[in-house]
Amino acid sequence: MLMTNRILVFLASTLLFLLSFSAYPQVTEVSGVNPETKTIQLALDQEPPQLDYMKATDAVSFFITEHLQEGLIRKNARNQLSPAVALRWEMTGTSVTFWLRENARWSDGEIITAHDFVYAWRRVVNPATASQYVSIMYSIKNAEAINNGQAPLESLGVRALDDFTLQVELESPTGYFLELMAFLLFYPAREDFTEAQDGRFGADVENMLFSGPFILTEWVHGASLRMEKNPMYWNKDSIEINAINIPYITQDGAARFNVYKDGKTALEGGLVGLTAEELEGALNERYRLRSVSDGSVFYLGFNHSDGHITANKNFRKAIQATFDSVELVNKVLGIASYVPGKSLFPIYMNGVENKFRQEYIVPEVELNLERAREYLELARQELGLETFPPISFLIDEGSTGPIVSQYFQSFLKQNLGLDILIDVQTFKLRLQKTDVGDFDLVLAGWSPDYEDPFTFGELFASWNVNNDGFYKSDEYDSLVRLVQSTSNQQIRMDAMGEMQDLIIEDVVILPLYERYITYVQDPRLSGVLFTVTGGSPIFTYARIQEEQ
Repeated sequence: MLMTNRILVFLASTLLFLLSFSAYPQVTEVSGVNPETKTIQLALDQEPPQLDYMKATDAVSFFITEHLQEGLIRKNARNQLSPAVALRWEMTGTSVTFWLRENARWSDGEIITAHDFVYAWRRVVNPATASQYVSIMYSIKNAEAINNGQAPLESLGVRALDDFTLQVELESPTGYFLELMAFLLFYPAREDFTEAQDGRFGADVENMLFSGPFILTEWVHGASLRMEKNPMYWNKDSIEINAINIPYITQDGAARFNVYKDGKTALEGGLVGLTAEELEGALNERYRLRSVSDGSVFYLGFNHSDGHITANKNFRKAIQATFDSVELVNKVLGIASYVPGKSLFPIYMNGVENKFRQEYIVPEVELNLERAREYLELARQELGLETFPPISFLIDEGSTGPIVSQYFQSFLKQNLGLDILIDVQTFKLRLQKTDVGDFDLVLAGWSPDYEDPFTFGELFASWNVNNDGFYKSDEYDSLVRLVQSTSNQQIRMDAMGEMQDLIIEDVVILPLYERYITYVQDPRLSGVLFTVTGGSPIFTYARIQEEQ
């Protein structure tokens, strides 16, 4: 379970020296980078559970969708907001108008119109769709009321003034609204095609229509995918990559690293980062290592529902008083690029004038085993138990889940005498069990949807479907409402500072780590865009150098 001291010392002492080296993977007949055909190959650790982007919630689906679909605005090669289907826009108070380009087309040749956005956004807020991300649309007038069944679908604050003019009305001024437009829930969908799929939209290649730079041409479930340049894309001439082939889908990090080493993939670690074992292999091969934040915060989630022991605050405080994220990251995971978790709000998010965490200091939690045992005894009395039953810990098979869960299993047994039953599921089943609350503890994570701390802060509003632990606090909800109701940055950030304090005090979650991924990339490939939002890494702007 634990990384050996030998490996940790080896990694630390050689990383900086080897960053200056760059080695090509072995060249093979099946190449990860093909300069002649302008094709690249990749490996994934999971297949997308489904590609209905109006329902998607996971990073793999986001990654694929980023290449297949496009909204009004997208991130350009410099990671800045730039025109996409919308040619220009104007925002005044609570009204936003977008003027669409007339040469944007669906992959079947039909023109993308403002009506496609009206239909798609209404489908998202429709309660029948059950989109888990629907709360991200609540800044649009009547979106929340519609989703709660309190207003008709037609009252949503979006309308097509004509085929190429879209007008949006907001509940209140929303400074980050344009950032939202690059998020996949705001992409268009064509009503005639979507409804004709009879509930299978996004389930397979034949059930999809594409608005973005690539189209999905093959999808062998559980095995492979292939994306090819979209000949109908309005900006196709700027896309150099002709195809993105994904012939390998495996949770085995060593297997993924080996196919990169054999020259069969162009990049490894770009979605979830290199594992410690992969990192050691990359150092041994003298590959150039690259590191970037993917924006994610990972945490231990508690089930706050009645009937779960984890709903007891003193029980949660007992675990909080014994957990050390520095030990987890540095001694257990041993991944040098990870940052020990202290808050739901990551260190890179901006506040009013400086970084949010510089302006709003995270309350310190004292590690105190004696006090932790006092909390646990209070919990036992409050729950009327003689002894604590086993606690279920839900994880999926990939990435750090097994190591993290075994670490908690060991130290909670040793320090608090608690028995932890680890429930290992496939990625898809883990999501399903999390959604229905079939867990006591769960290893969870959240990536930002837009570059504002509220993308994390709104997560634990009682009405947010992604609040998988079912936490409910009137105080927290009122702070979320306050942020939603004002564009005053000082008021907004002060409220989120109070959210941060409340998350620590109520032990809503236990922050584990912020993920900075380390990856390796074929030197012939350039222009790969990494962002803290959206479906990173993005190959839309990638270039391939000719063989020397």
